Amino acid sequence: MTPATAPQILTAAADDIAQRAVLRDQPTGERSMARTVAAFNAMFGTDITESQGWQFMELLKMSRGAAGNYHADDHLDRTAYAALAAEAAAREASE
Repeated sequence: MTPATAPQILTAAADDIAQRAVLRDQPTGERSMARTVAAFNAMFGTDITESQGWQFMELLKMSRGAAGNYHADDHLDRTAYAALAAEAAAREASE
């Protein structure tokens, strides 16, 4: 069943982050963006942050969502990316 309410979407996004951790990341959850951003910065001579990497992914999902019919995955992933961006921004601010 597709989550329909805001609380259901938030819970489903948290569940997705946890599931991705089990499948391919680390016990603490989805943590692939730091590696991705480091590789991107090295390849292109840029200096984007991890939080900006997550924000980029949010924009990707927004772009996909604007290009066609409703697909719950676009919104679910975007919700997860927003949470991961917020987490990264908080960490970056404390460093």
